[in-house]
Amino acid sequence: MRRLIPLMLLAALPVWAQNDLQPLPAVPPPPPGMEAFDAALEPQVTIVKAESETREEFRIKGKLYMIKVTPAVGPSYYLVDHQGDGNFIEANIPNPTTKPPMWILHSW
Repeated sequence: MRRLIPLMLLAALPVWAQNDLQPLPAVPPPPPGMEAFDAALEPQVTIVKAESETREEFRIKGKLYMIKVTPAVGPSYYLVDHQGDGNFIEANIPNPTTKPPMWILHSW
């Protein structure tokens, strides 16, 4: 125990000696060629609630490209306009599935 205390004091000596802390360097500017945030590219979401379903309409620059339909009963599904011609096709966007725990509690 007597040998441990001087070793601990010796280990803490560099911390006590460092009394003038230097500030962190400034964040460098982004590299050339990177564009600033464009709010026009951010999707606009319109939520339409009805008695039988809720629709979320996704638009970019005012053009509707995807609809998420959540019926009152059943799983939600997505309608996507792949060609941009106004024909919406149901997309196979997987919903996150819940996996029940499969622990073995007892075996014979």
